[in-house]
Amino acid sequence: MSTKGHEDENFPVASFLLPKWSRPHVLTFYDFVRGADDIADAFELSPDQKREQLTALSVSLEAGEGALAASLVETGVRSIHAQDLLKAFLWDVDHPRTDDWAALMAYCQLSAAPVGRYLIDLLGGIDGEYAPSDALCAALQVLNHIQDIKDDFNQLDRVYVPCDWMHAEGVALDELTAPQSSQNLRRVLDRMLDGVDALLIEAQPMTKTIKSRSLAREAGGILAIARGLSHELRQRDPLTERVELSKYQMLPRFVWGALWS
Repeated sequence: MSTKGHEDENFPVASFLLPKWSRPHVLTFYDFVRGADDIADAFELSPDQKREQLTALSVSLEAGEGALAASLVETGVRSIHAQDLLKAFLWDVDHPRTDDWAALMAYCQLSAAPVGRYLIDLLGGIDGEYAPSDALCAALQVLNHIQDIKDDFNQLDRVYVPCDWMHAEGVALDELTAPQSSQNLRRVLDRMLDGVDALLIEAQPMTKTIKSRSLAREAGGILAIARGLSHELRQRDPLTERVELSKYQMLPRFVWGALWS
C-alpha cells in the first residue's frame, strides 16, 4: 500500500477552490488511480501479476463494483477516464523505455489527460475541445518525469526521457544514475522543458473555456505553479537534488494564477 497521499503531490488535489460537494468524488478518483499506480510500481509483483491485477481492476470497474464505480454513477461521469489511466499503468509494465517525444505525448494522453478530462466532466464541461486541458496535464506529467528521472531508472528501470534525443546527444542510460547531469544530458532535459513550456502556452485558453469558474481558477493556479517548476528545473539539477517548489513558493503562485484566471 502506498504511503503517498494527495497532500504529497506537486499540484493541488481537491483544493479549496473546488465545490465542496465535488471533493469526496475527486478524492475517490484519486484513491483509485493511486492504488492502480501502486500496483504498476510494486517491486514484489511480477509483470504478469501486475497485468492480472490491473485487468481485474478494469473488469471490476465496468461491473459497477467499488467506491469509484458508485461515485461515477452518482455524478454521471463516464468510466473511460479511469480506464485510460489503467491502460497507462499497463503501458508502464510493458514499455519501460520511451522512444521519442511523440511516444511520450501518446503516453501522457493515457497517463495524464484523463485526470483533467475527469475533472472537467465532473464540474460541468468545457466550451470546445479538451486539447488545452490535455496540454496542461501532459506538461505536468513531463515535469514530474524530469523531477523523478533518477528514481524512475534506479528503482523502476523506466526511462521517460526520449531515447532518440539521448542517442543524438551521446547520452548513455547509466548517466541517469550519475551524481549530476552531464552537459549533454542537460541539453536533453532543456529540450524537454522547451516542450513543457510550449504545452503550457497551449493550455492557457482553458482558463476561459472551462464552464466551472472554480475549476478554471484552479487550472490558472496550477498553470502558474507549472511555470515556476519548469523554471526551477532549468536552474537546478534533478540528478543532484529533488527539484520542487517550496510551500512558500507554491502558494503565492497558485493564488496569483487563480485570481487572474
